[in-house]
Amino acid sequence: MNKQRSLKTEILLRLAVPLIFFISVESVLSYFVTLHHVDVAYDRWLLDSARSLTQEIKVRDGKVIVELPPAALEIFKWDESDKTYFKIISEEQGMLAGDKFVPEPFDVETDWTRPVYFDDEMYGEPVRVVSMLITPEHSSEKVFVHVAETLNKRRNMMMDILLADLVPQMVLVLLAGIYLVVGVKRGLRPLHTLANEIAQRSSRDLRPIPEQHVFLEVRTLTDTINDLLERLGLAIATQQRFIANAAHQLRTPLAGLKLQVERAQREQDLSAMKPALIQIQGSADRMSHLTTQLLILARSEPIDGDYELRPVDLCKLAKETCMDWVPKALQRHMELSFEGSKRALYVRGDEVLLRELLANLLDNAICYGHDQGNIIVKVQSYPSPCLIVEDDGPGIPEVEMGKVFERFYRIPGSPGDGCGLGLAIVKEIADLHKARLELHRLSAVGGTQIELFFKEP
Repeated sequence: MNKQRSLKTEILLRLAVPLIFFISVESVLSYFVTLHHVDVAYDRWLLDSARSLTQEIKVRDGKVIVELPPAALEIFKWDESDKTYFKIISEEQGMLAGDKFVPEPFDVETDWTRPVYFDDEMYGEPVRVVSMLITPEHSSEKVFVHVAETLNKRRNMMMDILLADLVPQMVLVLLAGIYLVVGVKRGLRPLHTLANEIAQRSSRDLRPIPEQHVFLEVRTLTDTINDLLERLGLAIATQQRFIANAAHQLRTPLAGLKLQVERAQREQDLSAMKPALIQIQGSADRMSHLTTQLLILARSEPIDGDYELRPVDLCKLAKETCMDWVPKALQRHMELSFEGSKRALYVRGDEVLLRELLANLLDNAICYGHDQGNIIVKVQSYPSPCLIVEDDGPGIPEVEMGKVFERFYRIPGSPGDGCGLGLAIVKEIADLHKARLELHRLSAVGGTQIELFFKEP
């Protein structure tokens, strides 16, 4: 089961995570920039200390000596936070002054044309060391000066600068977080209001959702919901109209059935009951036919996803259906013929519904055609797959052609006891298959041609 996600949480995460990331990156960059500048500042101080020592190096009687009074040594080493160590070494004489444990550069290829800085450790503490090479006046002897200092002042200054930079940033992040939470909550309030308004509606209230206080970004959602409500309203209205029409159509044969039953009950012998029984059988047949057509019409309702249209051989289907209807045509001495290719002609469709479509066309042609008339069913492949049904009956008047596909509509004065659903079913099935339906009158005398054009599979 998928865990539902909160839109508010999603928005906050998408806003807060980048903010925290950029603050973190900026803090890391600030650390290294601060470290660099602190090192530069204190390296200069360290270099000044080394240069002050070089002033105490003298040459006397051709010999390099270091004159460093105790008072000067106290001033050099005095510091509240750090310890300072030094070492002065002559290339020829060796150790001249200072602490012999002061580190020296390890690289034998050190460039001594400028001061050398490096980090090391002394007496278990990390130190920063500067080393420089000098050649005293009136002497060719090389003298190395090494000054080391612990890192307490550097660390303290770096922490002071970082805190001065980070504290305002943390306060900014906190304030921004509070603002984001409040802002997102207020921003989503119209959605909650909209949800509450929809939840309070009754199941029959399909009015469009008002969009006066809806954000532009939410307008797409409300438009989609309103479109769905409109289509749902049309579907419900269609269903209600269908139920009302079906009830009206069923009422007539039921009333006739009831009258004939009452008539049969009044008779005493079987021969007198026979006319009533024949009428009962006719009413039952009409009810059965009407019920079958109502079920087909309900099944052919164009609801998305109900049908998976598959390739169907239109020639084979039409030929088999015509063979099934030959006996009924012969009852009226009518000739039913089929014209089509022996090769398969495939269309995408529902085989059962296509059979019902052709069956309704043939039923209409037989019921409303002339005795000893002709009915022709054709299947053509050019320019697109097409099913054609022609008859030589009285035909449909031009003024009625726009109405005959409506449900329960019958042409005034038409013979037979149909219920006006045959062509409505044909239209519904054609629409389901996205096929084009055309109705033509063959001549002024009569005749009807119905063409159904399918799309290529």
